[in-house]
Amino acid sequence: MLKTLGKQVKEFRKASIVTPLFMVLEVIMETLIPVLMASIIDNGVKEGDMKHIVTMGIGMIGLALIGLFAGIMGGVYGSRASTGFARNLREAMYNNIQTFSFSNIDKFSTAGLVTRLTTDVSNIQNAYQMLLRMCFRAPASLLLAMIMAFTISPRLTGVYMIAVVILGCILAVIIRFATRYFTQVFQKYDDMNASVQENVSAIRVVKAYVREEYEKEKFHTASNNIMNMFIKAEKIIAFNSPVMQFTVYGCILAISWIGAHMIISETLTTGALMSLLTYCMNILMSLMMLSMIFVMMSMSTASMRRVAEVLEEKADIVNPENPIYDVPDGSIVFRGVNFRYKKSSENVSDGENRPVLEDINLSIKSGETIGILGGTGSSKSSLVNLISRLYDVTDGEILVGGNNVKQYDLETLRNQVAVVLQKNVLFRGTIYENLRWGDPNATEEECQRACRLACADDFIRSFPDGYHTMIEQGGTNVSGGQRQRLCIARALLKKPKILILDDSTSAVDTATDAKIRQAFREEIPGTTKLIIAQRVNSIAHADRIIVMENGRIDGIGTHEELLEGNAIYREVYESQMSGSGDFDEAGGEL
Repeated sequence: MLKTLGKQVKEFRKASIVTPLFMVLEVIMETLIPVLMASIIDNGVKEGDMKHIVTMGIGMIGLALIGLFAGIMGGVYGSRASTGFARNLREAMYNNIQTFSFSNIDKFSTAGLVTRLTTDVSNIQNAYQMLLRMCFRAPASLLLAMIMAFTISPRLTGVYMIAVVILGCILAVIIRFATRYFTQVFQKYDDMNASVQENVSAIRVVKAYVREEYEKEKFHTASNNIMNMFIKAEKIIAFNSPVMQFTVYGCILAISWIGAHMIISETLTTGALMSLLTYCMNILMSLMMLSMIFVMMSMSTASMRRVAEVLEEKADIVNPENPIYDVPDGSIVFRGVNFRYKKSSENVSDGENRPVLEDINLSIKSGETIGILGGTGSSKSSLVNLISRLYDVTDGEILVGGNNVKQYDLETLRNQVAVVLQKNVLFRGTIYENLRWGDPNATEEECQRACRLACADDFIRSFPDGYHTMIEQGGTNVSGGQRQRLCIARALLKKPKILILDDSTSAVDTATDAKIRQAFREEIPGTTKLIIAQRVNSIAHADRIIVMENGRIDGIGTHEELLEGNAIYREVYESQMSGSGDFDEAGGEL
């Protein structure tokens, strides 16, 4: 974990080294000042030597200025190192997340990734700055003060040693119990972020069903859980301050009492006693700083583990050593394909680990239009996700253009397989900017042509700003059907050899659906088209139709062949033609 995080210090290594050096220099200056102060009292005030007082005073001012400079520079370099470290951590996590396959992403919740990129990194940043400054300053101050105190009076130094042992034991107990709660609290942060994300993204549904009070109560519960965890941890840590204060003042009283007797017996000077009291404060304040460091480190340890998990996660799907950079055509072959979302080595039951797709054998010619029909949970989407390697097959192989998909460069393969997913996503920006996700170099004419094919041109031109209309985040200012057509146009701009429409015309009317299908037949005849649909009318024109049930292919054929020879297809067709419902309503129990 530490090695993984340490790699992100990178160009801030110099600042990370310089900071402790400045902090140690500041401590040295602070340690020397009491020596000069003792000399002023013993040799200046007591002897009435004004010149000595002035000389030592100037020396103290010089040491204080050097210490001030060192402290400022330590703060500057420490801040630079910690903020740079945090920046690198965020960038490294974000960049690694971009390499994840769907199976990698499934291991982390969206809210969990957001918490890691924000709250967890902030905790690590604060801990790193404290590590560079206080973690070097406090031990150095403690060590030097102990050496100086021992030099002055070994007898009185024994008081410090007793205090250090007592405080060390108490601190160990406090940290042990507090760490347990800090480890749990960040899991509660994930829950709260998930609640916020879900509420904001579905705010229209919340308001439509008047569920504001329920959502507020859910957030209140998540927020309270975090508060309660912190309260439990803080209750334990609260013991730290009074114990420290009690020990500090106890040491001062003990040293003053013993020191006074030693002054009377002339075994200790007044200046030396004043120096010892100063060193006493230095030692005990160093212990307090160390306790704060341990508390901060216990809080950040959980964050470090969570960030390291993301950084150490390796993408399941990567490029082969010598990838193929050209997809010859849009032909697709499935050979003995089985697929599970969870690997067999994972700790799951047999029921959870059953194949999502089982014994899939299928051959599709380049340029064919293939319809895919099946009930919810029949693994239609899982089937098409394997083509562009969003997931990898568990057994068997998939060939695109005559080559195994695992032999292709990922970017090349995915550029030739355009997917319009069930959940259509648009991003904040103009319509042109959203369309150019398909081709960053597309001209305005190419964008408009793709929109005409997707039957989106008419409604776009009805907007006052036309293609320059701003789309809100998530496409909330356009209808579901408009959003679907924009996503289809975006996919067409890729000029793919394979086009997958995953139930992506469900929100458009039948007439528009027919126009889109006609445009596909006339304008992109060489593109292989896979159309997942619930409506038979949307795929009846296809060259062949695949009927799926429970992760298996139940039948393949033309519309007429399936009507004659496939019971599931025939029942769905009859139920929809009679107006009694869609696939799920009619065939949900098949």
